[in-house]
Amino acid sequence: MKRWTFALTVFVAALATNSVVAEEPDADAALLEKARAIHEAAIVIDAHADIVLPGQPNRYAGPDGLSQVHPSKLAGGGVNAVVMAAGIGYGPRTPEGDAAARTVINEELIAARALAETNAPTMAIATSAGDISAAHQAGKIAMILGFQNARALERDLDVLNDLYNAGVRVFALNHLGHNDFSDSSRPNFNGDTGAYEVQEEHGGLSDLGKAAIARINKLGGIVDVSQMSKNATLETIDRSKAPVIASHSNVRTLSNVTRNLSDEEIDRIGETGGVIHVAVFSAYLVDLSDPELLARIKQVRLDAGLPEAYSYPFELYWEIDDENDRNAFLMAMRDTIGRSSVDRLIDHIDYIVQRIGIDHVGVGSDFNHGGGIDGFADASEAFNLTLGLVRRGYGGDDIEKIWGGNFLRVFSEAERVAKSLN
Repeated sequence: MKRWTFALTVFVAALATNSVVAEEPDADAALLEKARAIHEAAIVIDAHADIVLPGQPNRYAGPDGLSQVHPSKLAGGGVNAVVMAAGIGYGPRTPEGDAAARTVINEELIAARALAETNAPTMAIATSAGDISAAHQAGKIAMILGFQNARALERDLDVLNDLYNAGVRVFALNHLGHNDFSDSSRPNFNGDTGAYEVQEEHGGLSDLGKAAIARINKLGGIVDVSQMSKNATLETIDRSKAPVIASHSNVRTLSNVTRNLSDEEIDRIGETGGVIHVAVFSAYLVDLSDPELLARIKQVRLDAGLPEAYSYPFELYWEIDDENDRNAFLMAMRDTIGRSSVDRLIDHIDYIVQRIGIDHVGVGSDFNHGGGIDGFADASEAFNLTLGLVRRGYGGDDIEKIWGGNFLRVFSEAERVAKSLN
């Protein structure tokens, strides 16, 4: 069913946010109308946003104090579905630390389900590709639950079953730092050299990690390789019986940061039917080829007492103990690298399309954890990406694949694979 109220919704949201249709005055009327029709026809899916616990401080909230994917912003931007990820970052790899991580994951999943229940007339939890399509037909926003960082599994594979039974469908083994399942793309301290290095612990996946991929396949979950090391990503692709996604990863050739994807990883994801969802995140889009910018980044890191030798500007920020100093560093680095743009985001989309094809690219905002660029500061501005894609020459069928069709294909294939394994 067409969402006939879309144009009115966009207009109302524009009045509320003064940003959704900021580009309209300069847009050709015919081109704008074409983009609106495409956006309305697509099932618009954001493959990764973080869950925000009620009452907890959120440095990424908008000026209104609301989540970047608040239901009103999703509706205002014509976003039909979003993966809300329960995730945990860096922390002690001890039984106590892992138990604390699992507690946070459970709290976040409870909060996400409560948000959906509170907004039941307009939002529904989706646990299958069919559920997403059905929610769209009913005029509801679909929430897909995700999980990030296997540290919270407490080395117990059966927790994957518990998460699946709680509605989780997208599973990422990594976040900041290695865990007992897989290696991260982020550096860690090498006690032998006394330096921070991207030094693998498992050479990719551990035995636990290999078993976890097999379990996720059998459950029918989607395997997410974002934040994994290169070897862990390639091994996961080879082991998974279903195509994988990168829920929020960009192109390392264009933005040489440690957690972006190399050409080899991009190629393998494409060869195996997977999808790379580009992140709406300035630090993953920054062009680090400018030596003057690199020098400024280096100085901000040195001023904060962090190692200078990493191209990702924010690397190891979590090791700044004092919260005020940590926040000051984050603000200084954001000012240094500046805000990226929708055009730069589309550069990354173009690169993936030209390298592995239109069937292997999507969008994962990373809202509520750093996502947000000029023209796409939160979900209410999603239409601006569609408009930018139309300006670049993308047609309706291709944009529908980018916005959600490719994600739905992988989701359906993960379900098919699970049936074949059970």
